Amino acid sequence: MNSVREYLVSSSGQMSLPAAARHRWSLDDGGPVDVLDLGFGVLTVPVGQGRRLLGDLLGREEHAAFVRTLSGDPGLATT
Repeated sequence: MNSVREYLVSSSGQMSLPAAARHRWSLDDGGPVDVLDLGFGVLTVPVGQGRRLLGDLLGREEHAAFVRTLSGDPGLATT
């Protein structure tokens, strides 16, 4: 999938993962994914890829500093 698509988020915060991604990631029967809250957007990737990707994007100290900035919002502050 090389395009941007719009998806509806329910009032309870649920959103469906596109069928093509579910098939590609072997999630036809459901399963876990990694979600990275980047502050300006949310990125969903196959489980196990989130920490690797975050490590590629930010060094350890930069990541720690970023997490500290989220301390005012406990819903976002994850390690």
